[in-house]
Amino acid sequence: MTLIEMLITLVIGAMILTALGGVVYQGLQFHAAAIERNELSLNGHFAMERMVTALRDTRLLLLPFNDNDSTAWDESVRNVLAVSLPLSTNLDHDGFPDADDDRDGLVDEDLPNGRTKDLTPGIYLIDDDGDGSIDEGTSNFDDDENNSIANEDPINGLDDDNDNTIDEDPGSDMNGDGCPGICGVDDDGDGQIDEGDTADDDEDGFVDEDWYNPLVFYMDNTTLKERTPVPWDEDGNGNVGGRDFISSDIADNVSLFRVERISRGNGRATLVDITLELTGPNGDTITLHSRTRVGGGS
Repeated sequence: MTLIEMLITLVIGAMILTALGGVVYQGLQFHAAAIERNELSLNGHFAMERMVTALRDTRLLLLPFNDNDSTAWDESVRNVLAVSLPLSTNLDHDGFPDADDDRDGLVDEDLPNGRTKDLTPGIYLIDDDGDGSIDEGTSNFDDDENNSIANEDPINGLDDDNDNTIDEDPGSDMNGDGCPGICGVDDDGDGQIDEGDTADDDEDGFVDEDWYNPLVFYMDNTTLKERTPVPWDEDGNGNVGGRDFISSDIADNVSLFRVERISRGNGRATLVDITLELTGPNGDTITLHSRTRVGGGS
């Protein structure tokens, strides 16, 4: 083989290797992108399933509120979702749902002045009304954070404060009728009517012992978190209440989390529309969407 032939062979070989290198590099890029999309999809579907299951199993949608015509922002479209803790949750394995705070077999039947018992307006550390401020207000019992008087919307099926959301700010006399339990009714079946304190909604001799336990999904930078109330003294203040919870990350790289409350009226169940978008480090994006009936079961 002459020198010229050798050089020609080397040039051709280099060209082939360069072409193969480009193909291999492109293949590795496609493989990495596929892995990223798969991870985004798995994370997104896991997070969406957590929220959809919570909505189906809950008894009450706490956030978002309905739109309030007297404000300049949209309360029903938020980046936070809060529901009352489903009855299937029993973290301390005591045979009672964690939502049954007084372990009497009933749930959410004797609310305190602040319905989540966390000594802050609305839900602790959450912007309930979507005005950009957290836990603001002049009263710790202002459940809807509207800077108005507290306890202005008892649980009676009416929109007492004309904000387009019903029963969202009750007092310790939950239905606001001035009687223990329901006026004229033997609530606890003991043969007596309206006995005890007006704040004793179940007429069992105790007051304010069973509150709403909010299960909250919210954003922390680009991480979607799930906040679960626990039936023990997690914050170490000597009492169990609305500030006792654990938080966990359920999705990273979240570029959009949109929750919309859709109230249909005429006694029909409320719907919640959720859009979840995840964007990976290389720019790959997946978008998930769900519309779920509140309390619809599985």
